[in-house]
Amino acid sequence: MISKYEIFSTVVSSLYHDIQRIERTEMAKYNLKGPHAQCLVVMDRFPEGLTAARLCELCERDKAAISRTVAELEEAGLLTRREQHGIRYRVPLVLTEAGKEAARNVNTVAGRAVEMAGVGLNDEQRDVFYHVLGIIAQNLHSISMHGLNEKE
Repeated sequence: MISKYEIFSTVVSSLYHDIQRIERTEMAKYNLKGPHAQCLVVMDRFPEGLTAARLCELCERDKAAISRTVAELEEAGLLTRREQHGIRYRVPLVLTEAGKEAARNVNTVAGRAVEMAGVGLNDEQRDVFYHVLGIIAQNLHSISMHGLNEKE
C-alpha cells in the first residue's frame, strides 16, 4: 500500500519539477534560467524597488542565489540598482522597461499555466484548494523549523 507521505511527496515533487520546466521554457526566450522568473514576478509587484535582502525573503532563496540572479538580470538589462550617492550596496533594485515587459510576459504565461492546471475545478474548489495548500505549507514550515512535537 502506498503511504500518504509517498503520495504527498511524489505529487509535490512532480508539481515543483513541472513548474521549473515551465519557468525554464519561458526564461529561455531571454537567455536566462528558470529561477529568474520568480524574481521578475516578485519585483514587478514593487515598482519602487526592493533591496536584495528583501528579495531573498520574498523569493525564499538564499543570499548567494539571489546575488547571482540579480547579477544575471542586471547583465541582461532587465534590472538596475537605484544607486544613492554612488553607493550600490543595500540600494533598491528596480526593473528596467525591458524587465517590466519580461515580468509581464512571465506573469501572463504563469497565469495561463495556473488557469489550465485548474481546469475541472470550480471557483469554490479552487478557493478551498489554495486555503488548504496554505495551511499545509504553514504547518510544514513550522515542522521544518521546530521539529515534530511528539505529544500532539
